[in-house]
Amino acid sequence: MVLVASNGEKQEANDGNTVDFRGNPADKSKTGGWLAAGVALVTELSERIVVMGISMNLVTYLVGDLHLSSAKSATVVTNFMGTLNLLGLLGGFLADAKLGRYLTIAIFASITALGVILLTMATTIPSMRPPPCDDYRRKHHQCIEANGQQLAMLYAALYTIALGGGGIKSNVSGFGSDQFDGADPKEKKAMIFFFNRFYFCISIGSLFAVIVLVYVQDNVGRGWGYGISAVIMVIAVIVLLCGTPWYRFKKPQGSPLTVIWRVFLLAWKKRGLHHPFPPSLLNQYENAKVPHTKRFNCLDKAAILEDYSAGSRNKSDPWIVSTVTEVEEVKLVLKLIPVWSTCILFWTIYSQMTTFTVEQATFMNRKLGSVTIPAGSFSAFLFITILLFTSLNERLFVPLARRLTHNAQGITCLQRVGMGLILAIVAMVAAAIIEKERRDNAVEKKTQISAFWLVPQYFLVGAGEAFAYVGQLEFFIREAPERMKSLSTGFFLSTLSMGFFVSSLLVSIVDKVTEKHWLMSNLNKGKLDYFYWMLAVLGVLNFLVFIVFARKHQYKVQQYDCSSDTMQKEQKTSKEMAVVAIEMKDSMEGP
Repeated sequence: MVLVASNGEKQEANDGNTVDFRGNPADKSKTGGWLAAGVALVTELSERIVVMGISMNLVTYLVGDLHLSSAKSATVVTNFMGTLNLLGLLGGFLADAKLGRYLTIAIFASITALGVILLTMATTIPSMRPPPCDDYRRKHHQCIEANGQQLAMLYAALYTIALGGGGIKSNVSGFGSDQFDGADPKEKKAMIFFFNRFYFCISIGSLFAVIVLVYVQDNVGRGWGYGISAVIMVIAVIVLLCGTPWYRFKKPQGSPLTVIWRVFLLAWKKRGLHHPFPPSLLNQYENAKVPHTKRFNCLDKAAILEDYSAGSRNKSDPWIVSTVTEVEEVKLVLKLIPVWSTCILFWTIYSQMTTFTVEQATFMNRKLGSVTIPAGSFSAFLFITILLFTSLNERLFVPLARRLTHNAQGITCLQRVGMGLILAIVAMVAAAIIEKERRDNAVEKKTQISAFWLVPQYFLVGAGEAFAYVGQLEFFIREAPERMKSLSTGFFLSTLSMGFFVSSLLVSIVDKVTEKHWLMSNLNKGKLDYFYWMLAVLGVLNFLVFIVFARKHQYKVQQYDCSSDTMQKEQKTSKEMAVVAIEMKDSMEGP
C-alpha cells in the first residue's frame, strides 16, 4: 500500500498486502477513500432494496395469494431471512480463504440478480398460484392452499437470493473499510464514521423498498415490483465492476477456518504437555502479530515446541506446531461467542416487524384520506427511525458522549448493543399493549383502530436497530483478527440468522403448545399479545446475561496495551533465566 506522508512524499507499506487492480502496491492518491467505498456500497444498497422489498411484504403474498396460514407464512419469511444471513458465513469464508472480498461480492451479486429474475417469474406465471379465494371462503378457511409444485419455484428463487445476499452482506462492510488506511490519521477519522454512514445508506434503500416497491407489488403487480428489483440488482453489478480501478484490494490470506481447526487439533494432541515457563518459549513468541494473553491458555499447548517440532523444518510446519499469532487469533474468535449468543434475541424480536406486525396492519384501518396504505409499507416507520437515530448518533449522541467519557468512540460497541436490547424489550411491551387494544376493539366494538398505532413498536425497534446493528457490526469487525474480517462479518450476520430461526422455532413451539390458539390466521380469534409478552420476558433475561458477558469482555486495544507490558516482563524474565542458567553451568564446570 502507498501512504502519503505529511510532506507529500509517497511511502509504501511494508506488508505488501494492499494492492490495486493490477496487483501493484496501491497508490493512495488514486485509490480508496470515500469515492471507492461509496461505489462499493451501491451493491449493498441494491441488495437491501431487493431483500427488504421481498421480506417486508412477502407474508401478505403467502397469506393472500398462496393461502398459507399466518404461522406458516411467518416461518417461510423468517427461514428465508435466517438462511440469507447464515450464508454470510460461507461468503466470508470464501473471501478470506481464496477469492478476496471484491471477487466474492461480484459473484454473489450476480447470483442475487439471477434469484430476483426467478422470483419475478414465480409470481407472474398463473400456474404457480392456487385458484383465487373470495372473502366468504377465506373467513371459513375454505381456500385451496398452494401445493408443493407451486411453491417449488418460489423457494428456489428465494434461496438463490439468500445465497447471493449472504455473500454480499458479509463482505461489503469489510471491503468498504479496506478503502481507508488506519495508519493515516485523516483516513482513520473518516473510518470512524464509515459504519454509521454505511448503515444510513442502506436504510435509505430499505425505505425506498417499503414505500415504492411494496406499493407497486400491491397495486400494480408482484411481477412489476420484483422486476424493478431485478433491474436495480443488474445495474449494481455493472457499477461495481466499473469502479474496479479505484479500489484497494486486500489479498486473501488463506482459510481462517483451517487455522482455527489446526490450533484446536494440536492443542488436543499436546494436552498432556506442561505449559512452558516463561511463555516466551512458545513458537514464534517474539514475532507474534497479536500479543500473548493468558485467557484460554489450554490452547497455548498448540504452540509448544517439543524436541521433534523444534527442528528448523518442523518448526515452520503448521500441522506440527502453531505460532503464538495463530493461537491468539483463535482466542480472539472465542471471545466473540458470548456476546454473539446474547445478540440473537434482538433479531428474534426484530423479525416480528416483517411477519406478525405486518399481519396486524391488515386487520387495522390503513386509510389515509382516500388512500389505503399497503400493510407492508408501514415498515417505512421502522427505517425512518433508523435513519433518524443513525444521524443523531453521528451528530448528537457520539459528540455528547465524547465530552462526557473523553473516549474517541463516545460510547463503546457493547454499550450501543445494550441500548438496542433495552429498546427491543420496550418495543415488545408496547406491541403487546397495542395488540390487546386492537383485538378488544375488533371483537367487542366491531371497529378497526388506526394502523398508525403500530408506529410505537416500529419506532422502538428501529431505534434499537440503529444502536444494535452498528454496535454489533463494529464489534465483530474491530475485535476479530485482521485476516478474519469477512468471516467475522459473516459471524455477525449469523446472529441475525439465528434470530430469525429462533423466531421460527418459537412460533412452532407456541403453535403446538397452545394448540394454535395464540397465533391464528384470524388475529381477532388469537392471542398474539401473549406471544409479544413472552418475547419481552425472554428479552429481559437475555439482557441480564448480556450485562455479565459485556462487563467481562476486554477490548482488543486494551488487551494489546496490557499484553505489551506483559510481553516485556516475560522477555526480561526469559533473559534473567538464561543468565542464571549460564552462571549455574559455569559454577558446575568449575575453574
